[in-house]
Amino acid sequence: MQPLPSMGYDRAITVFSPDGRLFQVEYAREAVKRGTTSLGIKYNDGVLLCVDKRVTSKLVESRSIEKIFQIDDHIAAVTSGLVADARVLVDRARVEAQYHRVLYNESIGVDTLVKKICDFKQLYTQHGGVRPFGIALLIAGVNEIPKLFETDPSGALIEYKATAIGSGRNTAMEIFEKEYSEELDKEGSIKLALKIMNEITEGIMSEETIEIAVVELENGEYTKFAPKDVKAHLAKIPKKEKSEEEE
Repeated sequence: MQPLPSMGYDRAITVFSPDGRLFQVEYAREAVKRGTTSLGIKYNDGVLLCVDKRVTSKLVESRSIEKIFQIDDHIAAVTSGLVADARVLVDRARVEAQYHRVLYNESIGVDTLVKKICDFKQLYTQHGGVRPFGIALLIAGVNEIPKLFETDPSGALIEYKATAIGSGRNTAMEIFEKEYSEELDKEGSIKLALKIMNEITEGIMSEETIEIAVVELENGEYTKFAPKDVKAHLAKIPKKEKSEEEE
């Protein structure tokens, strides 16, 4: 059997390169790195999700850009990467959550749902004729305790106390390493998330470009902040000064 030319490794996701890499999976990760920055933070009574929607034109209706999705009453997800791929995975997650509720008469565990979604993503790394999902998800929820998971295009999953995906991940993780505390409350986590977004975003933040949602332990429910609430929290963050180029 003749060995595949080097170009063949790029075209067949079921074939490992000689050094054990799956290039198509790595390319999918690159798609995530180019996506908008999304943050997840566990605090003492729940989990917070925050995302920069990256509205690139004043002609765009910002409400039409959705990056935070409700999966079930107690589970939400935020995305970075190819939005069309995200919708497929979100729909799959919603079906899995409802199927579990109908079958067992109880809400699905966050861990269980994340593993089901990652199993589905992993299938797309081992079959010819398909490509990996170019999306990473932060899945947040509560059962008896708050949970926050990051899922990778390969199907890998990791549970975090605080994490970020997208173009600003490196900067966000540096700030998390220095400033995150397990004693954070809801207000503290919002303040930390917006501080990071202020460092990362290229333009001026507004209620049209930032989305925030929480899943709270007390009532076990998902809540997405209204634009007026986001605006109120943004008012507490020091304004970013415009550069000479922006002026």
